[in-house]
Amino acid sequence: MGRPNVETFRKSPKIPVALVLDNVRSLNNIGSMFRTSDAFAVSEICLCGISATPPSPEIHKTALGAEDSVAWRYFPSTLEALEALRAEGHVLCALELAHDSVSLERYKPEAGKKYAIVAGNEVDGVDEAVVAACDVCLEIPQLGTKHSLNVAISAAVALWHFFEALSLRKDLGAQA
Repeated sequence: MGRPNVETFRKSPKIPVALVLDNVRSLNNIGSMFRTSDAFAVSEICLCGISATPPSPEIHKTALGAEDSVAWRYFPSTLEALEALRAEGHVLCALELAHDSVSLERYKPEAGKKYAIVAGNEVDGVDEAVVAACDVCLEIPQLGTKHSLNVAISAAVALWHFFEALSLRKDLGAQA
C-alpha cells in the first residue's frame, strides 16, 4: 500500500491539530483515537487526567502500533494541557453538546491556524470548566434518540472534518 514506516511517518508533515483526551477512561477508546490520529496525520495527542498512556497492551490492542507513530504527551489535568496549547497558539475546541455550541458542519477551520480538539469522558463528556476554557464548542448533529456518540467515534468525525479542511493532500478529488 506504500505506507511509510513509523520513523518516516513521525518526521512527515502533520495537520495542525492536537487531540486532547479529557479523562477518557477506556483504554480501547484511547487506542482507537491513536489509530484515527495516525490515519489523519494529527500533530499530537494530549492525554489528560485519568487517561492512560502507552505503553499498554490494552491501548495497543486497538491502536495497532499507532501509539508509536503519533506524538503524545501527558498532562495531570486537561486545563494544564489547554494552557500549554493556548500558549503554543492553538484555537481550543471542545467537542460537546452545549447551549452555545456550533454544529460541526458549519465550523470552518482556517489554513494557517493551529487547533486543539477536546474529546471528553465516556460518561460525563468534556468537563464544564474545560468547555469554559475553550474558544468554541463544537457539536456533531444527530437525529437519533441518544444524545452522544462513543468518544472515539466523535473524535474520528471531528478529526475528519478538520482533515478535510486542512488536508495535506494536494488533490483530494484525484485520490477519492
